[in-house]
Amino acid sequence: MALCVTEITSWGVLYYAFPVLAPAIGRDTGWSTGATTAAFSAALVVAALGGIPLGRLLDRRGPHLPMTGGSILAVLAVLGLATAPNLAWFTAAWLLAGVAMTAVLYQPAFAALTRYHAPDHVRALTTLTLVAGLASTVFAPLTSALAAHHNWRTVYLTLAAVLAAITIPLHHLALRRPWPPPPTTDHGPDDQPAGQASGQTGHVMRSRPFLLLATALTLSAFAMYAVLINLIPLLTSRGASDTTAAWALGLGGIGQVAGRLGYANLTRRTSVRVRTTAILALSAVTTAALAAIPGPVVLLIAVAVLAGTTRGISTLLQATAVSDRWGTTAYGTLSGALAAPITIAGAIAPAAGAALAGHLGGYPTLFTALAATSALAAAATIGSTPPRPATSSRRTHPG
Repeated sequence: MALCVTEITSWGVLYYAFPVLAPAIGRDTGWSTGATTAAFSAALVVAALGGIPLGRLLDRRGPHLPMTGGSILAVLAVLGLATAPNLAWFTAAWLLAGVAMTAVLYQPAFAALTRYHAPDHVRALTTLTLVAGLASTVFAPLTSALAAHHNWRTVYLTLAAVLAAITIPLHHLALRRPWPPPPTTDHGPDDQPAGQASGQTGHVMRSRPFLLLATALTLSAFAMYAVLINLIPLLTSRGASDTTAAWALGLGGIGQVAGRLGYANLTRRTSVRVRTTAILALSAVTTAALAAIPGPVVLLIAVAVLAGTTRGISTLLQATAVSDRWGTTAYGTLSGALAAPITIAGAIAPAAGAALAGHLGGYPTLFTALAATSALAAAATIGSTPPRPATSSRRTHPG
């Protein structure tokens, strides 16, 4: 429960507040939207690069020190954003926020639950992402409401206080329990012994299924995050007010929760390959619909909620991608390597999406291109599952 609260708060303050405040930041400071978005994207790149060494640290030492320290850094970073006198300071604060994101967002939380709750970790992961999926639902409207009465600097100061009060004590107290040793009887979906899975980590990362999986999830992340960050300008360009567009972004969080509620049933009824391909294909369909439908705004909002459903399930697909295919023994290391390109794609998506919208002639054309990217990602997932050894018997694997 503690991680549920800290994830919804960390995502809300460090991620979802920015797209709501970005227009006000530009109006107040004169800094271009491209420059402030680039600073935000740089933070996400830093978070991605930090995920690889963090994964190895998590496997060895656990999440207590990284997540507690990350919360402290996050508060300092948000205070830096609120007090930034110039664009250089603002960018430096976002870079510090990127270091904090590495240590407080999903990767360390997933690693913690996978080790603490194995072999029933999928249920714990589902619960976490169900609650954290409400981050946009809570913090996008909250940030918008605060911004209606205060300037963006005061809003960020308020959010920094919320972040400090919630995440620092909860991470320090809830993660103090001993870090369990790696499982000695861990199995992947192909009945691979744990020793083989962990001893051949480098081989796994160079294998065709791992590279195709990384490619598919990276392309999908680029498209999904470009859609997420550019949803507000798409809707306002089609007649929605800033407030309505912010609520649409928030309602996408309800879609995320709905998708995650059905994930356990999906895992029982489908194979790893089928559900991965189907969800990424559905993401392509919803993105294409946002590109093609001119209105009314209520219909666009309904599609945005459905897009949130696919985004929510995709989070669980990534969280269980390693354990579904290669077991949980080297989860931190493998998931860190898998998350790095995915997070980088999500990092460059906001700035790249805004730039492409101008180059392509508008947001509908941008969303068409993003739909094609999602379709390519779905195609890549077909070869992303390791072959089952001929001598192994079929078994049911959680997730």
